[in-house]
Amino acid sequence: MKVLDARTLGRATLARQLLLDRADRPVLDAVEHLGGLQAQEPQEPFVGLWSRLHGFGPADLSDLLTGRRVVRTHLMRRTVHLVTAEDALAWRPRHDAMLRGRVLGTYRRELEGVDLAELAAAGRAVMADGEPRSMGDLARALTDRWPEPGPRALGEMLVAALIPMVQLPPRGLWRTRAGVRNAPFATWLGRDADPPAPPGTDPVGQELVRRYLAAFGPAASADLRAWCGLAGLPAAVTAVRGELVAFRDERGRELLDLPEAPRPDPGTPAPVRFLPAFDNAVLGYQDRARIIDDAHRGLSVTGARFVLVDGRVAATWTVEDGTVAVTPLRRLSRTDRAQVAEEGRALSGFLSDGAVGRVRFGAASSP
Repeated sequence: MKVLDARTLGRATLARQLLLDRADRPVLDAVEHLGGLQAQEPQEPFVGLWSRLHGFGPADLSDLLTGRRVVRTHLMRRTVHLVTAEDALAWRPRHDAMLRGRVLGTYRRELEGVDLAELAAAGRAVMADGEPRSMGDLARALTDRWPEPGPRALGEMLVAALIPMVQLPPRGLWRTRAGVRNAPFATWLGRDADPPAPPGTDPVGQELVRRYLAAFGPAASADLRAWCGLAGLPAAVTAVRGELVAFRDERGRELLDLPEAPRPDPGTPAPVRFLPAFDNAVLGYQDRARIIDDAHRGLSVTGARFVLVDGRVAATWTVEDGTVAVTPLRRLSRTDRAQVAEEGRALSGFLSDGAVGRVRFGAASSP
C-alpha cells in the first residue's frame, strides 16, 4: 500500500475540512458536509464557519437554527454538536447505546437500580405538554419518584441519553447569551428520530463511515471511532470496504478513503486559518499528528483556540477588548507573522462587525 506521510494527510484534512480554500457553498451544505461542528461553546461554530466559507455572515447560521434546519443536540462522543436536522433524526438512534453508556460511566453509582425505560417514559410524560425545560427543571419534576440519584444524574441521563432533545434558540444564536432549554425532537422538528435499523443491518453506520471519510479521510478505523464515539462500527467498515481505497500511514496503520476524495499534493500552499475551540479538524482523529504536534495535543481538549500555519497548529488565540491576541507555540518567521496578522485582523473585523481589526502577538509559549 502507498504510505502517506503526515504532511500529505494534513493537506487532505485541510481540503476535506474546507480549510485549504474557503468554499462557496451554503451554510447548511457545509454543516452537512462536515458531519456537524462541535458546539458545547455556543459561539464557536460561527468562527469555524467563517474560516471555511466565503462571505459567511452570522445571520446565515442563526436563521438555520431558528428555522429548525440545524439543531444543537448531544450526539458524537456525548458532546453537543451542531448538525443538520436531517442528520440528527437519522443518526441519533445509532448513538443511543453509546450515549447511555457514557452517562452511566459518570453516574453509574447514582443511577444504580434505576429502570432506565421507566425513567425515559416518565421524562417523556413530563415533556408531553410541549413546554421546553432546562435539564434541572426536568430532573426536579421526577425527584419525588427517584430521590436517590439526585437531579444532576437524572437530568444528564434524560437529556443527554434517554430522550432525543434539541437545545432551543436563543441558545447558540449569534452574540446571544441564553441558558439551555430542551425540547424533544418530535416537538421541535415535527417528528421523532428515525426508527432503529432491523437487527443485523446497519445502514446508518455505513453512512457514517462514508460521511466521516468525506470530511476527514484518509483515516484509520480508530480515527473514526474517536470522532463518533461508537465502538461497534467494524461491521459497517467491512460492509463498505469494497467502495474504498486503502493506504498506510508512517506508523503502519491502514487508512481508508473514498476513491474520488481530494488528496492534494503535500506541497500545496496552506493559508493561515483560525480555528475555534474544540474544532473537529483537530479533535476528529485518534492520531492527530497530521495537524498538531504531540507536545501540544493536550491543549486540544482544554478549549484552546488554534492558529494553523502551513497546515499545522502553530499558535493559540483569544479575543481581548476586540483585539485578537495570538500566542505562538513555536517561532514564527516574519512572513508567517505577517500572514497571521492579516488573517487575525480579518477575524477581528468579523467579530466586531467590520471595525478595524487589531492583532497582538504575545511571547511564544513552551509545551
